[in-house]
Amino acid sequence: MNNEKSALRLIEKFSAAIAKTTGNSLAFILAFALVIIWAVCGPIFNYSFTWQIIISSGTSVITFLMVFIIQQAQNKDTMALQMKLNELIAATKGASNRVINIEDMTEEELRVLKKFYVKLSDLSEQKGDLQASHSVAEAEKNEAFKEKEDLQA
Repeated sequence: MNNEKSALRLIEKFSAAIAKTTGNSLAFILAFALVIIWAVCGPIFNYSFTWQIIISSGTSVITFLMVFIIQQAQNKDTMALQMKLNELIAATKGASNRVINIEDMTEEELRVLKKFYVKLSDLSEQKGDLQASHSVAEAEKNEAFKEKEDLQA
């Protein structure tokens, strides 16, 4: 179990290092230089099949591997951002805890929640204060109150 964890950590560190290294200007310049060198070598190798297959194979392999490296880095960044937002929501008085782990909701649940946020926007607009803070719970209370008034009318 510890060997598996240490192997996974090693792979994660390696992929993070690759993502960081390949995501900078120097890596782009290096890749661009390699393509230029390859193009310049075309006449030297008489634009042979081997000359063509070198760039084709190299770029295919690199692209295939980079897709997974980029996805891993993006997943990690997204998770970190979600955790930061969750912490802010949990620590903010009046914020709705319903949006913690919102990324796990279905599209239908997100649509319903969006309707509540539209109501929050409407509340701020009605009060003439776009800087006013409202919660989803407040929107629900106001909606329930409106429905109650409609039933009494």
